Amino acid sequence: MGGDAQRAYYRRGGENGLVVDYGHRVARSGGQVVHLTPTEYDLLCELTRNAGKVLTHRELLQRVWGPDYSGENTYLRTFVRHLRRKLEPNPSEPRFLLNEPGVGYFVPPDDSDER
Repeated sequence: MGGDAQRAYYRRGGENGLVVDYGHRVARSGGQVVHLTPTEYDLLCELTRNAGKVLTHRELLQRVWGPDYSGENTYLRTFVRHLRRKLEPNPSEPRFLLNEPGVGYFVPPDDSDER
């Protein structure tokens, strides 16, 4: 299995960027711990564990909410908007939670993947 499956955390933008510590179920942005709902955290984990890969709306909805929600794009947009407000320095110009219009969402690769 590749290194991605065994990562203990995701980090983008250094210590003051976005950090997700999977073992402790903690997210930090700007060096501060950010409170996330269980669903927000699950969505963030799906994105960060697949960093650099666009996950379609359908994939995200099925993985986070279950198969009965595969057409509920409004849920997904709402939760991404909440995550951006909580995690992005400037939510209207996201650096971490990005979208591929008409397809889905993605986060950039972990800092360690770009060395």
